[in-house]
Amino acid sequence: MEIDMAADELKSVLNRLRRAQGQLAAIIRMIEEGRDCEDVITQMAAVSRALDRAGFAIIATGLQHCMADDGAEPADRDQMRARLEKLFLSLA
Repeated sequence: MEIDMAADELKSVLNRLRRAQGQLAAIIRMIEEGRDCEDVITQMAAVSRALDRAGFAIIATGLQHCMADDGAEPADRDQMRARLEKLFLSLA
């Protein structure tokens, strides 16, 4: 399954991932500096949410494309649905 996203959808996902990357770097610095555990965990939760939201956006786009593909064979649609469901559950 390829990622076939519109430019605005792709930009949004990439922004989320870049933000998460920055937050993760900040968490590493916080741990190296011996910062408060509560602050570190709060930032880790924020990174986790950012990654989840990026993943859900990618899956939602896949679902949208899958549902729009009326020319696909029922078996192909069922297989795609099962793959997308598995991906979705991996983030849940």
